[in-house]
Amino acid sequence: MSTQREDQIIDTYYTSVHTLGRKKGKEGKQLRYMQKDGRFLVAFQKPPGDWGPYLIDIFTTLIEIRWRMMLLVFSLSYILSWIFFGLCYWLIAYIHGDTQSVDNNPCVENVRGFTGAFLFSMETQATIGYGNRGMTENCIGAIIVVTIHDVFSCLLDTIVIGIVVAKMASARKRAQTVGFSSCAVVNLRNRVLCLSWRLGDFRGNHILDGEIRAHLVRYVKQKMGSVVMLHQDLDLENPHVVLATPTTIIHKLTPGSPLYRMGPDDLQEENFELVVSFTYNGDSTGMLHQTRICYTPADIRWGQRFQNILKEGKRHYKVDYALFNETTWVSVPMLCAEAYDRQRRHANEGNSFLPSLTGNEHIYWATIDSPEEVVVQTCL
Repeated sequence: MSTQREDQIIDTYYTSVHTLGRKKGKEGKQLRYMQKDGRFLVAFQKPPGDWGPYLIDIFTTLIEIRWRMMLLVFSLSYILSWIFFGLCYWLIAYIHGDTQSVDNNPCVENVRGFTGAFLFSMETQATIGYGNRGMTENCIGAIIVVTIHDVFSCLLDTIVIGIVVAKMASARKRAQTVGFSSCAVVNLRNRVLCLSWRLGDFRGNHILDGEIRAHLVRYVKQKMGSVVMLHQDLDLENPHVVLATPTTIIHKLTPGSPLYRMGPDDLQEENFELVVSFTYNGDSTGMLHQTRICYTPADIRWGQRFQNILKEGKRHYKVDYALFNETTWVSVPMLCAEAYDRQRRHANEGNSFLPSLTGNEHIYWATIDSPEEVVVQTCL
């Protein structure tokens, strides 16, 4: 009885979720949760004037801002520091009387006004040293200020160089060289309907280990206008990947899968996003990277498989990335995985015919025991 009760609960859950997805699909085009390039379309609204989190983690803030903003901030930091210490040197010269009389022994040679003080500040911080201006032994206050100025200059240079290097070695750049296929396909593997997509590393120094995660995202808009995101994890056949060569990630459409009761016709009415991420460590830098992609129902091609891109040469294996996104038609039952499994269970010893689709979208009939990847010749 408990098993029947659990089955009823699962049936109710799947029915309600699929109904919500179809309703959202009929309402019109839904705003995407994540773009194809892995960027989330989420904007955060902070309380007015609350800059605390950005100032506390200022290093990360400067790394994440755009290059033009970072160059503006760094330019202002140098210019403002030159102006600040220039004012300090001018104030020392004014108190010492160097600005009124040219006969006394100055604190800083050739600093008689603010212009000279600003130039001395810039030359000191940039270690230019033209030779026209220099510190004397007449003012201990000026010596203390120039010492502080030198220490501050070294600290500012260290911060600027560190942030520029960290930004240039950003994980996002490495993530752009690891890519997913532009579409996902559904076909038979060992008589089981499977959803699969490709993953490849386009650089020469290949990634040895990484982890794949995938989950289904649905949007549920409530009556009050709020939006609830429903996340469902997908079980992958090979979540831990050795990416020496392009690999195919496989999700079996078995009971418990969110796609178990979806057929090719259902996909056209559904409204969800399949968010896939690949997390790995770069072998050159040791930094943690992540590559993401999002597949919509329109990106899932039923009854197709990826073309072979790995070939054996005389001395090494050859990978043809020109065929990375290319697919070809295969004979696949035009049924959801649940209906396909049900017909397999009730099939007798004879052949049980199931409807399939050819490349030119004509229906033909194939047996359950047909090969899993028989290429169908399309008619022109």
